[in-house]
Amino acid sequence: MNRAAILIAMILLGGSVASAGTKGDILIGGVAPKTGEAATFGLSTENGVRLAIEQANAAGGLLGGRRIRLIFEDDKGDPVAGKLAFSRLIERDRVCAVIGTVMSKVSIAGADVAERARVPMISTASTNPLVTLGKKYVFRACFIDPFQGRVMAKFARETLGARRAAVLYDAANDYNKGLAEVFRDVFTELGGQVVAFESYPERSVDFRPQLTKIQRAAPDVLFLPNYYNDVALQARQAREVGITAQLLGGDGWDSPDLAKSAGPAVEGGYFSNHFTRESEAPAVRAFTEAYQQRFGAAPDALAALGYEAAQILLDAVRRAGSDSPEKIRDALEQTDLETITGRITFDANHNPLKAAVILRLENGQQRFHCWVKP
Repeated sequence: MNRAAILIAMILLGGSVASAGTKGDILIGGVAPKTGEAATFGLSTENGVRLAIEQANAAGGLLGGRRIRLIFEDDKGDPVAGKLAFSRLIERDRVCAVIGTVMSKVSIAGADVAERARVPMISTASTNPLVTLGKKYVFRACFIDPFQGRVMAKFARETLGARRAAVLYDAANDYNKGLAEVFRDVFTELGGQVVAFESYPERSVDFRPQLTKIQRAAPDVLFLPNYYNDVALQARQAREVGITAQLLGGDGWDSPDLAKSAGPAVEGGYFSNHFTRESEAPAVRAFTEAYQQRFGAAPDALAALGYEAAQILLDAVRRAGSDSPEKIRDALEQTDLETITGRITFDANHNPLKAAVILRLENGQQRFHCWVKP
């Protein structure tokens, strides 16, 4: 841990270096897909959360020098496994709060557990509005699908000048379906025409029947609001059936495996995201340096959101002056914190108001294109 990172954590936590662990550990749960279809998301998320907690402990812990201990569970990208993971953390480990998870379909299941148990939950990257809707104890660190769907529809229509759009999405996934519907509705509102709106069953590997229909409709852009592993197959198969449309997507594209698997098929594609390493903001540069030093790799958006969710929770514990779940929840509602992606406050549904970034894939690398504010 370098000195700059420790100083940043000290400032965030509003304390000074002290002897940690003097009154018992503060137990925090973490949930992410460490195996399964979104495993790279889970690894990055856990790394980001761990870095924030390690920095906080190095700066003296919380609540008079108490050490923070993270207990992490793998949800396997499955709602049933996710529900069990949340239950174990809350009932067995007695955590005071849970950070996670990534996939909306799993966060929705976990949110029911957290809400019933009255234990605060902060989803790192689940963008479906239903995750927090009507929940008293559930928050999130990321923007929601209506925002990023609108961002990409406006980008397609107004920046790229697209008149005809097609959409291909996983009908079984709350994230994919919600993002697809928002893009369709906004693109149409803006005077565009959605010439194909195709879905596919979960765990599909052959998308040629849907892509052949899309090819016949001759779209200018093809929106793929799916996770990176599906997108890699879809991009390659789209080019195979003769689709030349500009490819667009959401934050589910954010994995180094996408460009590795899709190769030239996804080159030049644009997608919305939460974070860019190309930012010159001092906090982003410090985080990127600390993450690179700790894990030997550059952080992606999932790592940034994990780090940010942990920052938000640790700040709430500090302001609450307690690891009581009820007091932490109350403090979370009053959040007004400068983080690595900007200042965080929550709306009535516990969603943060924050900007989105649009990235472009160039030579297999993510390149910053522009910021889009709410």
